[in-house]
Amino acid sequence: MSQQSRVLVGQVAAVTGGARGIGRATAAALVRQGMKVAIGDVDVALAERTAEELSAGGGTVRAYPLDVTDRASVRAFVEATEADLGPIDVFDNNAGIMPVGPFLAESDESTRRQLEVNVMGVVNCGKEILPRFVERRRGHLVNIASVAGKGGFPGAATYCGTKHFVVGWSEALRGEMIHADVPVDISCVMPAIVQTELATGLQATRGVKQITPEDVAEGIVDALRQPRFDVFVPKSAGVTNRIVGVLPRRGREGLMRALKADTALIEADHGARQAYELRAATSDAQLPAPAKAPELTSGE
Repeated sequence: MSQQSRVLVGQVAAVTGGARGIGRATAAALVRQGMKVAIGDVDVALAERTAEELSAGGGTVRAYPLDVTDRASVRAFVEATEADLGPIDVFDNNAGIMPVGPFLAESDESTRRQLEVNVMGVVNCGKEILPRFVERRRGHLVNIASVAGKGGFPGAATYCGTKHFVVGWSEALRGEMIHADVPVDISCVMPAIVQTELATGLQATRGVKQITPEDVAEGIVDALRQPRFDVFVPKSAGVTNRIVGVLPRRGREGLMRALKADTALIEADHGARQAYELRAATSDAQLPAPAKAPELTSGE
């Protein structure tokens, strides 16, 4: 018997990094479900424009300043959201950065920034929202990881490590909720390469469906309507992950070479990525974004 889909109309969702990319697409998808949405971002001006645009059709969207690396900022975002929109039902841990390049060429500042945003950012959000979910005995925490959280991809060693953290952390949280008999849902979203600014200049791979931010948003909505932990986007990435999981080391590496996954990041066009990398490293919202999203066939 199939599980009955949850009704999302009237629920409150909070989305970190919601001004652009996957975060914006997710906020838009949640608004279409009839949810009230708060978007938090370091780029407050863009977040406000995004909220205004997403509200144009009659939805309820609010924008707030948010620096996920600062727990006090996360707390202020959660408190402001609940004061304006009501108790949060869904928290989407979306904010993240992806500098690429050989590990031995990576600066200490880049390493530290990835850990601050991709690791401590999700931890700060978890520490602020989960006590509220546990107390209310309801809520859904959605953590955006990556297929890079299931394998190691040359050219993004630290990034892969941060996404492995998100996957393992999410699994442990799910286990703790089950052990405590608390009906709080945890979902871990693992996209391949998505056509966003984050993926600018990356090389194409083979055999994986091209995906957009809207595809990821659709996967998130599906997981909210019928809760599940593993959310691969596209779904074929989950099949590939299962196959890779049973192969010996040489088999896994051979498959990566066949799919060109071993070169997608390490052979990135760094010139094309310069604007994104600089803005991600400094969190300077005023630095320019690329003129258009990349044309890719796979990855995160």
